Amino acid sequence: MSGLRARLAAGDTLFGTFLGLGSPLATEACAVAGFDWLLVDLEHGGGDEQALLHQQLAGEARRVPMLARVESAERIRTGRLLDTGVSGVMFPRLDSVEEVRAAVRHLRYPPEGDRGVATYNRVYDFGLRPEGLGTANDGVVGIVQIESRGALRATAEIAAVPGVDVLFVGPRDLSTDLGCAGRFEAAEFTAALDQVLSAAKNAGIAAGILAGDPRQAAAYTALGFRFVGVGSDASLLARAASDAVGHLRGTIAT
Repeated sequence: MSGLRARLAAGDTLFGTFLGLGSPLATEACAVAGFDWLLVDLEHGGGDEQALLHQQLAGEARRVPMLARVESAERIRTGRLLDTGVSGVMFPRLDSVEEVRAAVRHLRYPPEGDRGVATYNRVYDFGLRPEGLGTANDGVVGIVQIESRGALRATAEIAAVPGVDVLFVGPRDLSTDLGCAGRFEAAEFTAALDQVLSAAKNAGIAAGILAGDPRQAAAYTALGFRFVGVGSDASLLARAASDAVGHLRGTIAT
């Protein structure tokens, strides 16, 4: 085991951000900022698999592990991301342990999984490094989102599935399904966080969550979350720009 997965297994707390702009330059800007990981969002982001390749190159150039959230848990979608070179895959909206078992099998080659075997892609230097197949299963990070009541009920079982390295709370989706949309201080939501943290701890894996800003990220870390996303390239840019404009307007007004 090496890289990001080894750091998770060692108990490190890792911070990253989501990439939704589909921009290699935005990716590189986030990489030099010092994040531990970057995640290309193919579910809600503005880029596609073709844009992912350019973002992957930018992240690799700055030696930052690149992850991606698939738009669906189809085997072909996961395989294409791994062949591009991502270090791990996030699966959104899986509501049962059966769905999780099927999805994480796509992360690994047989007999542990059902990933298609090919060595002429970029992750194996276009056929020049086929020996990489021998250790590929060890390094892939599997991230499963907990975003519904169904997933919450099955959290302990999901956490125990081999190949799941992170239980990742999607706050907006989960709070909405719990009937407290966007109210992250609601008792129902905080109880759900406790449940996810407990399941992850008992299974010896990491709990993760997306925070809106650094202050919220620090609060989640204090609760025990070890894989924490801080906004996205788009939200970080928009907030910085808004703060700058607000400061300028306030300065002019005074």
